[in-house]
Amino acid sequence: MMNQILPTAGWLWVKRGFFLFRQQPTEMLTLFFSYMFIVMGIGFIPIAGEFLPLLLIPVFSMSFMQACDRIENGVKVYPNLLLVGFRSEAFTRLLALGSLYVIAIALAIFISSWVDGGALFDFLSNQKPTDPKALPDGRLFLGILVAGLIYLPALMAFWFAAPLIMWKKMPLGKAIFYSFFSVKHAGKAFLRYAAAWMFIAGILPAIFSVFVAVIIGDAVAVMLAMLPISAVLTTILYCSFYPTYRDMFGKPEIDTHA
Repeated sequence: MMNQILPTAGWLWVKRGFFLFRQQPTEMLTLFFSYMFIVMGIGFIPIAGEFLPLLLIPVFSMSFMQACDRIENGVKVYPNLLLVGFRSEAFTRLLALGSLYVIAIALAIFISSWVDGGALFDFLSNQKPTDPKALPDGRLFLGILVAGLIYLPALMAFWFAAPLIMWKKMPLGKAIFYSFFSVKHAGKAFLRYAAAWMFIAGILPAIFSVFVAVIIGDAVAVMLAMLPISAVLTTILYCSFYPTYRDMFGKPEIDTHA
């Protein structure tokens, strides 16, 4: 069921993400901003707005996966694709997967609090802008590192789970099992994939923001310059998820007009 993946595939997934985005950049950005608008709207719901965006990640993720499949088939992408996961017969399983997302993230943050004194939790739960001087020295970074390491096995288990549930019609447990061992099977490729995105979406934007700050010297201008770059790179990152599935499990057999 799983295809053999070479280590060099990691970089190729990133390149194919850029290629897919270039085919329909306006359409994919419209899909992304529509998704962000919905997430921001959900955030205004009292109490539920805190966890619903996480709960719905698997449902919305299939919108971008199916959009990339449409692009590959030469079919135009429209914002109504955001509803594709909600209309699917796999909706309840995707929602159950989302509940596991919430539990895994909460568990990672909870365990990290044992080593960072709750610095990460305080940072994430703070509704006001955080003063960098008020952050515990080194503890926030330690909390992020510990939480990331704890969450890593869950990330492996969730990576392919949503498309396996929706496209392969797998039960939740089976999809999580196949996802975990598929990522483990292609571990070297995923390490290159992660390293490439750390450089493209992390280091390069940081260098650019410093460059803009030195020239203009205005924090607001730096933020305004970074917003479109961040939106484009995030959308391309979403596009690059599809090639990872495509190489591992083959082209999905779906109705591109659904």
